Amino acid sequence: MSGAKLRNIGPKSAAWLRQVGLRTHQDIAAIGTVEAFMRVKRAGFKPTLNLLYAIEGALLDCHWQEIPDERRQELILAAEAATALLPAPRNKPAAAPVRTTVHNEDHHEDAGGGFGGFGGGRDEPHAQERGGEGRDSDDDEDRHEGRDEDDARD
Repeated sequence: MSGAKLRNIGPKSAAWLRQVGLRTHQDIAAIGTVEAFMRVKRAGFKPTLNLLYAIEGALLDCHWQEIPDERRQELILAAEAATALLPAPRNKPAAAPVRTTVHNEDHHEDAGGGFGGFGGGRDEPHAQERGGEGRDSDDDEDRHEGRDEDDARD
């Protein structure tokens, strides 16, 4: 925060508040504890209730742990009500039920992979990129040459 450092507000919290346009004690006092907290939350940061209590303590000029339990509950209820009004996050679909897929081992053995259906054979995605062969013969030759050199050193 510019000017005097506010009680309870550390560097990370101060940076969040600055980024949402709250730079002084007067800025925060003008909108209140919950709105200051919500501005940080709406900006995409992930504040915890500790920030809520820290802002309240800064406004009251007391340590955040000295805030009475009744006031903390009021702040929590107000923050939860304001959070419920927020729109769904963009670029993130709403959570859907989780589906579990169970693979039958007999099915994978029929695929001819030898390792539960993973790797090997013409089903390998990279096989088509290499002209239908499951391996790149140049790579195989390099690997075998490396072994021969290692064997010769022993």
